[in-house]
Amino acid sequence: MMLSSFSSIALNAVRVMLGAILAVSLAACSSGPVGQDPSINSVTYESLPPPERVDLTAAERPYYLGPFDKLAIEVFGLSDMRRVVQVDASGRISYPLAGTIEVAGRTPTELSRLLEERLRAAYVRDPEVTVNLEDALSQTVTVGGQVAAPGAFPVIGTMTLSRAIARAGGLTELAKKSDVVVFRTVGGDRYAGLYNLQAIHRGNYQDPEIFANDVIIVGESASRRLFRDALGATGLLSPVILLTGRGG
Repeated sequence: MMLSSFSSIALNAVRVMLGAILAVSLAACSSGPVGQDPSINSVTYESLPPPERVDLTAAERPYYLGPFDKLAIEVFGLSDMRRVVQVDASGRISYPLAGTIEVAGRTPTELSRLLEERLRAAYVRDPEVTVNLEDALSQTVTVGGQVAAPGAFPVIGTMTLSRAIARAGGLTELAKKSDVVVFRTVGGDRYAGLYNLQAIHRGNYQDPEIFANDVIIVGESASRRLFRDALGATGLLSPVILLTGRGG
């Protein structure tokens, strides 16, 4: 009984301390850092500054080909070599004179260079190959729960949590912005992260980057139950990340 009482007192003390930290942070918003992220500061601009050229042309995350992606392949000057092919379930394609090629895990540019090597070996003189992604089906993120249009969406370039939810039509009217769970597998280990969209939009922490094969669930109580014990001590002043299973 005494141990239980001590734990309760300690837990209340932690909550009070976190509340005080939040209050101090909010009071300081008018000058200096905004929210919990120290990299976010108030500025004196009357409006948002326009982006520079480098901001508009920043390198995007490369797209890695995978099963069922559809590709348009062309060889400059050889119109009869144009093909629209789909990567099979094992991550391969077949192309005239080049044979069967393992494409899974390669970028379109890397595949272009490999096809040029194969065609050169087949006595095609100075081949210039272009590979364009016609339909992205392997690198997708799944968004479900309280969104307007749940489904799977291609991840091309850099995508954040807010952008992924926008691709799913945005939140429904009664969506719980504090209950957004991202599931991800890394090296066979399974993780779950709990995020609060309101906290992100207020600048409490950065909008997290989303990757292919992530699963995002908005406002589903079954998903949030995973975090019940962790939330008892931490609240949602920052993301809560859990390791939910080890790879075999």
